[in-house]
Formats: sequence, C-alpha cells, structure tokens
Amino acid sequence: MNAPRVQPEDYIDFLIATPKAASGVEAARVQPARDRRPAHDAFTRLLHRLEPAPADLWAESRSQVDLADGILVLDDSTLDKPYSTSIDLVSRHWSGKHHAVVKGISLVTLLWTDGDRHIPCDYRIYDKPEGLTKNDHFRAMIRTAHERGFRPRCVAFDGWYSSVENLKLLRGCGWAWLTRLKANRLVNKDRQGLRPLSRTEIAATGTEVWLSGYGLVKVYEIVAPDGDIAYWATSDLTMTDLTRQQFSEYSWAIENYHRGIKQCTEVERCQARSATAQRNHIGLALRAFLRLEVYGFTHGVSWLEAKTAIIRDAVRSYLAHPWIQLATA
Repeated sequence: MNAPRVQPEDYIDFLIATPKAASGVEAARVQPARDRRPAHDAFTRLLHRLEPAPADLWAESRSQVDLADGILVLDDSTLDKPYSTSIDLVSRHWSGKHHAVVKGISLVTLLWTDGDRHIPCDYRIYDKPEGLTKNDHFRAMIRTAHERGFRPRCVAFDGWYSSVENLKLLRGCGWAWLTRLKANRLVNKDRQGLRPLSRTEIAATGTEVWLSGYGLVKVYEIVAPDGDIAYWATSDLTMTDLTRQQFSEYSWAIENYHRGIKQCTEVERCQARSATAQRNHIGLALRAFLRLEVYGFTHGVSWLEAKTAIIRDAVRSYLAHPWIQLATA
C-alpha cells in the first residue's frame, strides 16, 4: 500500500493560508510544484481516513495553558449551513448571530483564557441521532478537564447549561462557577420561601440565596442601560462584584473565539457530505486556529493580520507583474 501523500499538517496549513472555500480541489491547486504532488482525491481521502478525536486538539493546546490559573469557558456556536440538503450533522439550531433558528452544525467548545489568550482545549459536535444532548457534552468535557488536572479560578458558561445536574457536577469537581440564571429560577432568601428571582430583592453587589435543588449561591442583579435585567450567579460566596465583572469579561473570550474560527479557518466552508469528513475538517480547523492564536499572541498581531500577511506578498507580486502594469498604463 502506498503511503498517503498528504498529512493532517498539510490540510491545517492550507486552512491557515486560504481565503477561499475549503475543498480538496482548491487544496490541490495551491500545492507547490514537487514530485508526487497530491491531487484533490488525496485530501478527500485524508478527511475520510482519520478518526475524529478532540484529544488531538488537547495534545497541541496542553503546552499553552496554565492548569492552575485562568478560567474555563464553555459555550456552543452554530456553524451556518443555510443551503445544505444532504450534509450529515446539519440540523436546526438557535443562532445568536442571526437571532433565529437556522440550519447548521452545533459546535460545543471548552476554552481556557486568562483574559488575553483564547486556547480551545476540548470540543464536541452535537449529532441528534447519537442521543446525546448539549448538556451531556457539557458534563463530558467537564469530567475530561478534571481528569486532565485543571484547577481553574472559575468555570463560566451560558445560562443554557445552568441545570442543577451541571452545577452539582462542578461542585463535585471542587470548582467555582459563574453563569446567568433566568428570572423564573426559584430561590429562597432569608427563609422567606421559594420565589422566582424576578420577585426577590437582589442587590447589584450580590445577595446570598438558596437555589432550589442546589444550595447556597450568590446572585447579582445587573440592570442594562436599555432596562433589561440579568441575573448572574456564582457558587463562590466570597466573590466580589469586581471579580464577577472580571470573570464575566473573560467569558466573552469565547465569543471572540467563535468569530475567529469562522473568519480565519474556514470552519463553516467544508463542502463534504459525510459526518466523518465534517468532523475531521472541524477538528483540523480548530487546530489551525490554535496555531494562529499562538503566533498572534507571540508577535502581537491579530488573527486577521496574521492570516492577511500570508497572502499579502502574493497580492504584491501580482500587482507588480508586467502584464498588470501594461494593462493599467
């Protein structure tokens, strides 16, 4: 049997550099001239022969995190597939980008951040036929992170994942958590009986209440300029409002990360139909993002600047070509 002509690193490098749709045909076209130059089928076979494994991402990101510092942030994002009719893994999900239910692939990510860095450590892809919910994936990634020795200052996540079962799992790991609660969550303040948060007097600086089914937590009532009210809750009863603000700002790192993977790694643009190829493409795209993140942090540039710099020389050479000079004279 002949050895494969392309390896995962070849596809990762292609995703980092290309500003176009990710396809085997395009990947083959941009390969440098050499003996045994791979054809598009080589990249197609690559995406179908690999075994998708989030552990491959962790193998690269492990050296970039401090297990005893920073916070872990968990959230999901919808990879848009609006015109898909035959692509596996595609189903309908809520999209914060479109503020509507759209067709796409739901990617759940566990991100480590210290406020400056965006290091994806683990991920799961929601697939309805598997029978696993997003909350099942949440618990699986939390257990995996605990086994890997993480000791974060806090775990932040969206209110979607604030079920009692999830909160108890985090308590069992010995980790503090920070999330938002809906106004109808039942709490008991000063033994007054269970009431919805919306009917409970909560201070902006934090009020200790008994969360139904869980135990004692600290809740903050935050009033936005437009009048909307948000309730932030934490298991750390000693957390100050300043620390809450710091961790809530850190938690926005995952929103920047979602924009980064979509703008810089073509994670949404794989044209393969099979679930295996889609999973492999997404996994390799996240590894491509990690390399952009490490390069950008080391050299003090943004992800877009790092990616644009790759094609800038090609554009400059094209503009300097004699035919172009003649045509524009």
